[in-house]
Amino acid sequence: MVRLARLSGGGTILHSVYSGSGDHDGRADDSGGEPARAAAPRPESVNGAARVAYVDARALVGCRHRLHLDATHPERLSGVSEDAGVKQRREAAAAHRTKVRDTLVAADPQHWVVIDPDQPASARAEATLRACVEGVQRIWGAVLPQEADTGRRGGCEILLRDPDRGGYIPIIVVNHKVTDPRQPDPADFHPTTSDLFHWDPRPDRHVRIRTQPRDQQRLAHLYRMLQRHGLAGPALVGGAIGYHFDRILVHDLAPVLDEYDRRYADRIAVVRGELPTVPSKVPECRQCPWWSRAPQSGDGTEPSAPSCEGWLAAHRDISLVAPGSRAELLRRHGVQTIDDLAEWTGEEPEDWQYEPFGETVVTARAWISGAPLVRRVEQVRVQRADVEVDVDLESYQEHGAYLWGTLLDGVYRPFLTWDPLPTSDEARSFAEFWTWLMRIRAEATAAGRTFAAYCYSRTAEDKWLYESARRFAGMPDVPTEAEVRAFVDGPEWVDMFQAVSEQFICPNGKGLKKIAPVAGFGWRDPEAGGEASMSWYRLAVGYDAAPDMSQRTRLLEYNEDDVRATQVLREWMSPLVPGPHSADAEVPAMTEFREPNPVRRNICT
Repeated sequence: MVRLARLSGGGTILHSVYSGSGDHDGRADDSGGEPARAAAPRPESVNGAARVAYVDARALVGCRHRLHLDATHPERLSGVSEDAGVKQRREAAAAHRTKVRDTLVAADPQHWVVIDPDQPASARAEATLRACVEGVQRIWGAVLPQEADTGRRGGCEILLRDPDRGGYIPIIVVNHKVTDPRQPDPADFHPTTSDLFHWDPRPDRHVRIRTQPRDQQRLAHLYRMLQRHGLAGPALVGGAIGYHFDRILVHDLAPVLDEYDRRYADRIAVVRGELPTVPSKVPECRQCPWWSRAPQSGDGTEPSAPSCEGWLAAHRDISLVAPGSRAELLRRHGVQTIDDLAEWTGEEPEDWQYEPFGETVVTARAWISGAPLVRRVEQVRVQRADVEVDVDLESYQEHGAYLWGTLLDGVYRPFLTWDPLPTSDEARSFAEFWTWLMRIRAEATAAGRTFAAYCYSRTAEDKWLYESARRFAGMPDVPTEAEVRAFVDGPEWVDMFQAVSEQFICPNGKGLKKIAPVAGFGWRDPEAGGEASMSWYRLAVGYDAAPDMSQRTRLLEYNEDDVRATQVLREWMSPLVPGPHSADAEVPAMTEFREPNPVRRNICT
């Protein structure tokens, strides 16, 4: 029997169904950070018969080889701690879903059924189908019956009964942005959105879509599962509620289903062991436990194969210098190894759509020689000024920027708030930073001196400059968006990442922590990094316990090291006084890599 209960804000709970978007072993998809992996999509043996494998929509995006390893060697992940960044995104996504649920249900409790998360998956699925058969208008936390023949399993935050055409529309709740604001016109295309509380899809002139293929694949997965039970709405649409929780973005699923079917067939075959996989370097490798962990043999006594990192190095795989889709394209042209690419002497492939192909070949030759950088230019130059300020910010997810660090004349000055984000005190710290920066700039101009402010990869700084001006508009000393735009679009805002990208080929990556050590800089904290800083911040402000003062010190040192790294890199790339320790003197030029296998200078030696 299905028992009913009431939420404090109203609405009905069926004590039978889990509310998470993922439904494997009670784990929920983070649905808002980086795509989570399918939680151990293990093939299951039934009375000694052929194994049955299940995967959910998370398996549709990401590395096929990782999917295979997760399915065939789950014991190797036992006891492996979850990546701190992934954990925080998952927790933030769960909090976001709770907020969305409570808000929507409280607004119209009589038309919602909320599925309880604490029952077995089979009971949850039974309760979901029961609610659909009864024609419930809105169901939160739906789980659909897993399919032994197809291997599908899945659930979504909301099933919305189509008031006009019948059937159910899957709506997912994610913790990433699904739209961005824009000026209404002109525009060639207006996305379809609906009000959160009343299904009323229509073209929306005020936003543009943020492309999220994982959302569309997940919605297609859910549509196919609804279709199996005759519950799919004929409108062939799905919806997504994003980070801003201001509208439902409506996706047309008709153009997506063929690609979904192809992709799903491939992924379920991988999990079932019907298709072979091998490692290939992709962005996901940075946080993957299999990168440095080897699978075990059948008896578990010794590794059956090297880790992905070891396999790629042993095979000198092409993806080490041309990761992701670049490697896939090159393999289609017979290029399997770095050596194959280094020996390329013909015309570039006709379907190459990335950086100049000659530079990719040089990257392979530089990797073989051990050179971490190659000069594109005869002389490396960076805009210099009489007064130079280095800037680096620290933010926490989408909640705000809590620290603006600066370096001037060797003195580090942080502008910050330790009030947990989101907080209005962020406006004060941002205003103080902006006022100080503009004062230094004005004083330089008044004294007849040149001024420049430097950052590394301006995307984050630009985003939070604009966001802060927009969110805190009208508050004391907060600049207008126009004032921010005038500064960031002007010549005095210098992006060192752009300077590196334009003047160097970087076989090992362009991140500051890859490039600055070549210039001689090292961070005090060996764990320093953006993901780690998220964990440090939670401890520093006391989200979960009393504030940890040592983590505040750690964050400040990390931020200070980042601005000092930018300064060291600039002075190495464009020293005011030429010397032997400079990019011009130490980094080999592209001309030294024009032919395969020449004797080359090696910056490492």
